[in-house]
Amino acid sequence: MESETMIAIVKEKPGPGLTLKRVPVPGEPGPHDVLVKVKRASICGTDLHIYKWDEWSQKRIRPPQIDGHEFTGEVIKVGDNVTTVAVGDSVVAETHIPCQKCLQCKTGKMHICRDMEILGVHRDGVFAEYVLVPEIVLWKVDPSIPLEYASIMEPFGNAIHTALVTDLTGKNVLITGAGPIGAMAVAVAKASGAACVMVSEVKDFRKNLAKKMGADVVIDPLEEDMPARVRSLTNGDGADVLLEMSGSVIAIKQGLDSVTNGGIVSLLGVFPGDLAFDINNLFTFKGLTMYGITGRKMFDTWRIADQLLKSKRVDLSPVVTHTFPAERFEEGFGLMEKGLSGKVILQF
Repeated sequence: MESETMIAIVKEKPGPGLTLKRVPVPGEPGPHDVLVKVKRASICGTDLHIYKWDEWSQKRIRPPQIDGHEFTGEVIKVGDNVTTVAVGDSVVAETHIPCQKCLQCKTGKMHICRDMEILGVHRDGVFAEYVLVPEIVLWKVDPSIPLEYASIMEPFGNAIHTALVTDLTGKNVLITGAGPIGAMAVAVAKASGAACVMVSEVKDFRKNLAKKMGADVVIDPLEEDMPARVRSLTNGDGADVLLEMSGSVIAIKQGLDSVTNGGIVSLLGVFPGDLAFDINNLFTFKGLTMYGITGRKMFDTWRIADQLLKSKRVDLSPVVTHTFPAERFEEGFGLMEKGLSGKVILQF
């Protein structure tokens, strides 16, 4: 297979855009590596950053490099020392590749490894017909889970990890930002027994997505006083739990204002720079607990994601809004850039 070529979506050089081209198929797996045939891959916000070649991408991406990190596929070849997967297995993959040596890796926190690599960021990604990945990141996925849903288990895991920092049973939950991950968090919260799930969102497409995923109330903060509305829905108390998914400075301030004293705050949204807010009155004096969320717990979160999808406790069909052959990737990126899609799936 070393002499063969494959279709891939590549960041060929610094600057906006990506290129569909033929590149060599990865070579033979090393002792702990696995060659996977990619069946479906989904476009992430990170891929859009790379596509647009913004400041974040310029600091991290070293072209030429294959883009993409969310996928599902079939094991084709395994290295001599691989024991957890076999040829023919359906798999998904954690995109954070841990060093397995640092303090975090040694103490059960591989998802926040100090020296991690990220697929499609620090090394070739998955927007290709084949990808070579280390065994440590693979999770065997139940074949009954549709390929489209399996391919978005990575961002679904973000939603799970963010939502389940605390027991949501009977809680009033506020989610700021209803992009695909925020929308998936709605379903996770509902499946976990939340009493009321409120969503703050300004874009019409995403408001409708939140409703389809089961949101009890959708609030447009440009049209009404969000903290006042949240308090009116919660007998004056405020939300028990805030899940911040937007990366908006205004949203986090309004969200903190909307949380009840002693409440829980879980932050997944990535902010554009330094964040200034009244920490005394919005956080300290309210006695809040705040969690910073990155990635997914390896592999607690993956197990939950697998079981929620296998049991059909969560339906991701409203989130998967578009599926394109890889050759039409430009259409997918265009829809994402305009905010007119949920998750966009590419077929390889």
